Amino acid sequence: MEESWQEQLKRSLRSPEEIARFFGLDIAEAKRIARHFRVQITPYFAELIKAKGAPLYRQVVPDPAELDEYEGAADPLAEDEDSPVPSVVHRYPDRVLFLVSHLCASYCRFCTRKRKVGDPGQIHPRFIDEGIDYIARHPEVRDVIISGGDPLLLSDRRLESILKRLRAIPHVEILRVGTRTPCYLPQRITPELAAMLKKYHPLYINVHFNHPDEITEESARALNRLADAGIPLGNQTVLLKGVNDDPEVMKRLMQKLLTVRVRPYYIYQADCVKGTAHFRTSVEKGIEIMQALRGWTSGLAVPYYVIDAPGGGGKIPIVPSYLQSISDEQVVLRNYAGDLYVYPQARLKKKKRPRVTPCYSAPAHP
Repeated sequence: MEESWQEQLKRSLRSPEEIARFFGLDIAEAKRIARHFRVQITPYFAELIKAKGAPLYRQVVPDPAELDEYEGAADPLAEDEDSPVPSVVHRYPDRVLFLVSHLCASYCRFCTRKRKVGDPGQIHPRFIDEGIDYIARHPEVRDVIISGGDPLLLSDRRLESILKRLRAIPHVEILRVGTRTPCYLPQRITPELAAMLKKYHPLYINVHFNHPDEITEESARALNRLADAGIPLGNQTVLLKGVNDDPEVMKRLMQKLLTVRVRPYYIYQADCVKGTAHFRTSVEKGIEIMQALRGWTSGLAVPYYVIDAPGGGGKIPIVPSYLQSISDEQVVLRNYAGDLYVYPQARLKKKKRPRVTPCYSAPAHP
């Protein structure tokens, strides 16, 4: 019989001593790091790390570089400033982030919410009630992103209670769930969970995969189970040094996601979180990766590359410059291969019939 997700969680590497022994680390150093941010790795992902190596290892195994606190902030996106109640971040006009769990199956060392995640005091049942009440009192909110921590670490019963109460609010049109369980704990995606989620459409799920080696037979089965329940799946990837800061690796990830019915949604520039500077790449690296995707693979495999602006500015898309120049007469464009093309501008209607310019042009040469 396949091990249940609850049994997997019980066997997780939870203490710095266990993780140090499993990966051959210095125990005293591991304990020092764990005082700053909780450590936990599921048995499934720990074995996958042993099989696949550094790109997976870096994401969840504590690193002494985390103790460098000279760069970054505890709350780099200023979420707390946009929190009218403890469980809600209301930054955009028509949608809110609703934090319902402080737990994760495994703890990403680059986590944006290190200040909250893993701390049971941050998500009290009272805060969930306050969050639902806030959403109900704000008719402009039509889209609720349910996050945490990881909402799928709640029991089916508790999660369904939240979904049912949100779905009963007339102005809430869309429910979204953010989770990394298909990557860290694919056993969590049971037939019972999929059947329960199916009752609350329109419901979307955004998953989190950072490397193609994370898409395994087990994770594929979990993702396909959600897709079979009619749930549209998107993926959010964080650009991380030593993990996926390579155009070919990122392209393989995006292509592999499509084979398991997950649409690439975002590539995030890593946030300026205290203790995570060793994960950050240059923005130029992100642009290089986008140039290696656009035109070189299916448009379905090309996500948005965004910077979640420090200080609460929200997600800002960063794109390579394909627009070379623009005037009243023409637009000069660069395609994915670096060739230049001219697109003629629409002309204002004049009394005298203008000369007709075809809507295509041979490559322009600088």
